[in-house]
Amino acid sequence: MVIDRIALILVIIGALNWGSIGIFGFDVVAAICGGQLAVVSRIIYTLVGIAGLWCISLLFRDRSADEHSPDAHHA
Repeated sequence: MVIDRIALILVIIGALNWGSIGIFGFDVVAAICGGQLAVVSRIIYTLVGIAGLWCISLLFRDRSADEHSPDAHHA
């Protein structure tokens, strides 16, 4: 599904940002968007959080059903 891929991309962005914070003490999203409290930063943080919640559903899905769905060949 397209939404699964979008969620996964956002979670990867969040993970890389947290890795940057942990290793270098540098928040890439805040640096690009004008600080942690900037509206754009907060939107990105929120989208990453929602994507993380969405990805929880991936853990509980039946993968064999996904492989046989019509969308599986287009993704």
